[in-house]
Amino acid sequence: MAFDFERRLARAAPAPAPTWSGFAPYNFIGGHNDSASLPSDGLAEAAVAVLRDRGRDLSYYSIGDGPRGVRSLRREVAQRLARHRGATVDADSVLITTGSHEGLDLINRVLLNPGDTVIVEQHCYEGALNGLRAAGARIVAAPLDQDGLNMAALAGLLERMQSDGTRPRFLYTIPTVQNPTGSVLPLDRRHELLRLAAAHDLAIVEDECYADLLWQGDGPPSLLGLDSDGRVIHVGSFSKNLAPALRLGYAIAPPAVLSRMTSAKGGGSGALEQLVVAEYFAGHFTGHRDRLRQALKRKCDVMLECLAESFGTAADVHRPPGGIYVWVRLPEAVDAERLFAAAMAEGVAINPGPRWSADPDSATHHIRLCFAAPTEQEMRDGIARLAAICQREFGVPATSANVRG
Repeated sequence: MAFDFERRLARAAPAPAPTWSGFAPYNFIGGHNDSASLPSDGLAEAAVAVLRDRGRDLSYYSIGDGPRGVRSLRREVAQRLARHRGATVDADSVLITTGSHEGLDLINRVLLNPGDTVIVEQHCYEGALNGLRAAGARIVAAPLDQDGLNMAALAGLLERMQSDGTRPRFLYTIPTVQNPTGSVLPLDRRHELLRLAAAHDLAIVEDECYADLLWQGDGPPSLLGLDSDGRVIHVGSFSKNLAPALRLGYAIAPPAVLSRMTSAKGGGSGALEQLVVAEYFAGHFTGHRDRLRQALKRKCDVMLECLAESFGTAADVHRPPGGIYVWVRLPEAVDAERLFAAAMAEGVAINPGPRWSADPDSATHHIRLCFAAPTEQEMRDGIARLAAICQREFGVPATSANVRG
């Protein structure tokens, strides 16, 4: 008889991961990026250069630069934040993480006790929600509108919390190209958010994974750049502006927090990929970013064309100002979870809205679609198939690809 580990699992052990079976033929999920825009030749040249120059340093953990990460990459992060996000930070304030998700998990480990309250945006990054649930947090949704966090609604929420004695540990927000809605919080709301945070003694965790992917310009300054009293913790990623498989992110936090995040991490991330990214971005960041933006904007246009052609007015979607997703509201007849299951059975992978919401009932009819990874033809074929499935299951849309069902 085989040894029984099932009854020895910890009470808080996560559910088993599904067996990996590869990507669906029409894959509109995940944070994958445009493979044609990946600068593989430039990364190869950077890898050769750093291995020749610093290859022997790989014999030391973190190449001797300490557990916060390779210094050249931390300097690159600090310089880029100063150039593009209005934030002045020192390289020693940067912690390199294994993807931005690790940064969020480290923040939870350092700041949260089971039962603590955290405010998040009504529709929100699924990974952040799952991490907060795993930490035992009580999650409270703050309403969104077309421009991001609704400040009047947030002010009312904070007043109610104060009156009933609830003190949230922090607010988690994606102000620049929000995931999944794509909104960008205007500058006046950013100032108001920081004012409200100061009035209610509230810390802010700012996730800026998509800030480099605005179609034009840099957008409003980051909350980190506008912060005057050190209440903002900032996380970012190289997954969306370069390559997800590199699994590199970063976090910036005040010393009392960053030192404990570093301790909780327990060791540095892989040094070779850090060296390569620092070498490549030192001379190529702006050119690569601009090319990637153009490619993603084109793909976004194609996705919107496909939705208009196959779903018509049944798909309520606005054109995002950047990023890699569209957030689609379908008629009330459509149950997003049921559509997800039916579509997946026929090779079309979508994200059902309730999984991307702190208030699942408010996203019952929403889906999130990633347009970065599929080719244009895959988008055209896949969205047409999705519309046919939706029409068969829910009678929506009434017509698909100009053919009445």
